[in-house]
Amino acid sequence: MHIAVAGNIGSGKTTLTELLGKHYKWQCQFEDVDENPYLMEFYNDMQRWSFNLQIYFLNSRFNQIIDIRENKMDVVQDRTIYEDAYIFAPNLHSMGLMTTRDFENYFSLFSSMEKFIEPPDLMIYLRATVPALVNNIQKRGREYEDSIRLDYLKRLNERYEAWISTYDKGKLLIIDVDNNAFHENQEDLGKIISSIDAEIHGLFE
Repeated sequence: MHIAVAGNIGSGKTTLTELLGKHYKWQCQFEDVDENPYLMEFYNDMQRWSFNLQIYFLNSRFNQIIDIRENKMDVVQDRTIYEDAYIFAPNLHSMGLMTTRDFENYFSLFSSMEKFIEPPDLMIYLRATVPALVNNIQKRGREYEDSIRLDYLKRLNERYEAWISTYDKGKLLIIDVDNNAFHENQEDLGKIISSIDAEIHGLFE
């Protein structure tokens, strides 16, 4: 079983991934943030490092998916390869922070990779407003995130909503983070788990 948690920066993906992994006793696969050699430079100079960063994430997530399928693991995955390709890279391109040449090269590589991967059995999308995202980002206090601009988060949110409205690769569960404090409220987390159980049981019917 492969469950993936999608959502904007600060939506609570990592926290929910950890909580679900603990509940189901499944392996968690996280976004490679601490070991990422480009992240700090990217937030300081997006135009210079955008292509490098996106290629790094693309490769990292492709390897994660191959690992999940080859080892037949039950996994909760923090962020997906689709978000890189349909949200982050196109957003950087539209903002003038990635050249058309680099973006076309990037997307061509993603299209080749996509032929070799399977989508998650269940996609969980954490929907959050920009104020909620900013609040969560400030709470966790990562130094490299201090320079994230509001307009950047807003653009990403718009792309997430557009992507999720047409998502058709498998089962989808949408959680309104502004009205669900799963990170500190057991009852709210229980609601999410009940919804996931219903979707999982549907997969086996």
